[in-house]
Amino acid sequence: MKTIVCAALCFCTLIISGQEFNQEVVLENGKKFMVGKINQKGLESEPYADWFKPGYESYMVDEQMTRMFKKNLGKHDIKLFLGTWCGDSKREVPRILKILEKSGFSKKQLEIVALDRRKEYYKKSPTGEEKAWNIIKVPTIIFLKDGKEVNRIVESPIESLEEDMAQILLGKPYLPNYAHLDKSK
Repeated sequence: MKTIVCAALCFCTLIISGQEFNQEVVLENGKKFMVGKINQKGLESEPYADWFKPGYESYMVDEQMTRMFKKNLGKHDIKLFLGTWCGDSKREVPRILKILEKSGFSKKQLEIVALDRRKEYYKKSPTGEEKAWNIIKVPTIIFLKDGKEVNRIVESPIESLEEDMAQILLGKPYLPNYAHLDKSK
């Protein structure tokens, strides 16, 4: 009996963790975008590398600012919602990921979800990760502590990514863009 229960648990774990990363949708015009859970490796592949790599490599992280929040950053999990088709995501996501890397943030604490651009699925993912988070603009970076949302940066920072992250992670007052539209706060 123990063997059957153990085998069933292993099977369920494989199914749950087996969601394919970096799924692509190809439109009739040949344009591609990713949907669902993705990772940096997917962003570094073509055609996304055309915008990801230059944005990542050219961004100069404010290391003085990151030192201020580095210790607190590790106490948080992050959910990052983006559109690989979205201009704001193409600008901010390489910067966000470089800041996290330079800060020594564990990729195990980061979940990246790409949302759809097609009209009937607009800003949705195949498995609905966005539903509980009231995503109105992309990119949205959500900071969580003990499973609860602390705050978020929506679409673009107010000051700079590093300054906004410092305010959030150091517990200072921070009101993100579009907060008036966010019904979850």
